[in-house]
Amino acid sequence: MDQIHHIRDMFYRQDKNISEIASETGLNWKTVKKYVDMENFNSPSPTPASSEVHESKLDPFKPLIDEWLQADKLAPRKQRHTAKRIFKRLKDEADGFNCSYRLVALYVKKKKEELRLKRTDGYIPLEHRPGEAQADFGTADFYENGKLHHEAKYLVLSFPFSNGGFFQLNYGENMECLLEGMVSIFEHIGGVPTEIWFDNTRTIVTKIIKGGGRDVTERFQRFCEHYRIKLVFMNPESGWEKGNVENKVGYLRRNELVPVPRFDDLAEENRHLLGRCEIDMKREHYDDDDACFISELFEEDKARLLPLPSVPFDTALYMTATTDKYGKFTLDAGKHRYSASPAFCESIVNLKITSSAVIVMDEDMHEVVRHKRLYGDEHERMDWLPYLTYIARKPRSLRNSGIYDMMPQTMQIYMDNCENKERGRVLKVLAELTERTGFASAVKTVDEAVRLNATDPDSLQSLYRRTYADVPPLPPLENKALLPQQKVIPFRNDLIMLDAALKKGGASNG
Repeated sequence: MDQIHHIRDMFYRQDKNISEIASETGLNWKTVKKYVDMENFNSPSPTPASSEVHESKLDPFKPLIDEWLQADKLAPRKQRHTAKRIFKRLKDEADGFNCSYRLVALYVKKKKEELRLKRTDGYIPLEHRPGEAQADFGTADFYENGKLHHEAKYLVLSFPFSNGGFFQLNYGENMECLLEGMVSIFEHIGGVPTEIWFDNTRTIVTKIIKGGGRDVTERFQRFCEHYRIKLVFMNPESGWEKGNVENKVGYLRRNELVPVPRFDDLAEENRHLLGRCEIDMKREHYDDDDACFISELFEEDKARLLPLPSVPFDTALYMTATTDKYGKFTLDAGKHRYSASPAFCESIVNLKITSSAVIVMDEDMHEVVRHKRLYGDEHERMDWLPYLTYIARKPRSLRNSGIYDMMPQTMQIYMDNCENKERGRVLKVLAELTERTGFASAVKTVDEAVRLNATDPDSLQSLYRRTYADVPPLPPLENKALLPQQKVIPFRNDLIMLDAALKKGGASNG
C-alpha cells in the first residue's frame, strides 16, 4: 500500500504524468496506470473455509513438482520451470499422468507463491535448512611480522544445519574486511549460501525501519545482489537468535587462536585457516543420533549452495580525497593521515581502499603510491620516496617546499651543512637508499654522516654500505682437518747451478 500511496500522491498531488512516475519508480507504465485508475480499495471479501478435503488427480505428482520447483531456487532465473515445462515433463517422465494443463498450472502458481513468501519479522524457524549460513565478527589478538594487532577482528561464517564453519582474520570490522572475508570463504567452499543471517551491525545496516525493515548500505546491497544472497536480520539486541554463529565464534577462538597466533603474512595465514577449518569438521556432530560427522552433513550444505557468479565482485572502496599543502590527506574522520606526493599538493586524488591497503591514484587511475592501511591508534603513513625524488629535481627550493619541515631534525642539519652544488646529488642518494631499504635506513645513514661530519654524496654511500653491506662477508671454514695436506719443497739458492744453466742457454743461442 505504501507504493500505491506514493504513486497516487505523485499523480494527484504533484501533477506528474504516468510516464514520469514510471521513470522515477522504475515500474512499468501499465502498473502505474492501474494504480492511478484504481477506484476500489475495499479489502477482498472473506471466503468461507471448507472443511472438506477433496482429492485431486494431481496429488501423486505433487511431490515431484515440489522437488523441481525447490531445485529452481538454485538455478538462473531464465532456466527455471514454467507451468508448461512442468506439464510437458510430467507427460514425458511420470507414469500414469493424465491430468489437464489447467490443473497443473493452478498448482504450480500456488506453490510458487508459497515458496516466495517471506518470513514475518521476528520469526525464527526451529530447524535450519541446508545451505543457510550465519555471520558474525569476533575479537582476538595476533602478531604479524612481530607486530601485535591488539583487539583485531575475525569474520566467522557458520552453517547451522551441519555445524560447519569457516573464519578469516582481519585488521578491523569495516566493509572491506567483511566483503573480502566472505568472498574468500565462498571461493574456498565453491558456492554461496542461499541466505545469511546478520545482526544489525552499523557496517551493514544504516537504519532500522519501524515494522522490522532494514536500510542497508548500497555497497552491501550490490554485493548481495551480485551473489543472490537473501538477507535475514535479527531483532535488535537479540544475538541469541543466531546462536550457532555466536557459539562458533567462541569455539574457533578457543581452538584456533590459542596461543596468540604469530605469522609473517596475513593473507597466507588466512589460506591456512580455511584448511584447518576443513580438518576441524572431521568430528562427530554434537546433536546427531547417528553419530554423523560434521563434514558429511556439510556435503548437504554444499549441495544447496548457489553457484559462484562468472564475474568476480570488486570488494575495494573507491573514493576521492583532498590533499593539503604537503600532499597529505586524512581518512576515518581525520583519525588517519596518509601521504600522496608533492606533485598532488592541494588537489583531489583518487583512492582505492582495501582491508589492508590505501592506494593513491592519479586522474587516469594509475597508481602513485601504496600505503599499508592504518587501524587503531596508528596516526600517519608517510612514503618519503615521491617527496625525495621530486625535490631532488629542484634542490634549491628545498627550504621553501614544506618538505624540509617534515624531515627529521638530523636530516635537516645534514642538508644545511651540504654545499649547494652537492645538495641535488645528496637528495638523489637519499632517494636511492629509501627505495632500497626504506626511509629509516636513510635516516640512520644520515645520523652517522652528521656524527662524522661527512657531507658529500660519496661519503654518504660509503656509510650506507658499511651499515647495510651490499656483499655479505663469507663465513669461515668450519673443518680445517678436511683440507688436503700440501708437500712444501724448500727453495735452495744455488747460484752455481743457475750459472751453468745460463751458460748452456747462451751457447745454444749463439
